[in-house]
Amino acid sequence: MACFLVPMGESVIMSIVQRIVEKREKKSGKLNTEKNKLSMSSKISWLNKLLWGGSALLAIEHIWHGEVVPWFPFLTAMESPEETSAMLNEISTNGIFMAIAVTIVWVIMVIISDKMEKVRDISVEKSKSSV
Repeated sequence: MACFLVPMGESVIMSIVQRIVEKREKKSGKLNTEKNKLSMSSKISWLNKLLWGGSALLAIEHIWHGEVVPWFPFLTAMESPEETSAMLNEISTNGIFMAIAVTIVWVIMVIISDKMEKVRDISVEKSKSSV
């Protein structure tokens, strides 16, 4: 019904956070100083892409099934109190679960990326010391 609204809301917030982090990185000069390291704003952009993409696909699916319409109140579940209650229940369960699941996947991606950077740094240091 409207479960895509939670990940979409998180993506709006994280887009704002990404812009703030980018500005701070540019101001401090950390954006380009560490060679072969991903900036935090780049990593946050991964989360934004996951959230925006998932929200868009879910919105299209809800439009396809007639749950989202181009006239007020836009969500067909808001036409009656019973359907509104079911919609709010779906948002508070499925929507929150999806947003948390996507965020956990992103955290795992960042952890793997950080470990790969450390392994690469160690192998670069070993190759420099052997030369």
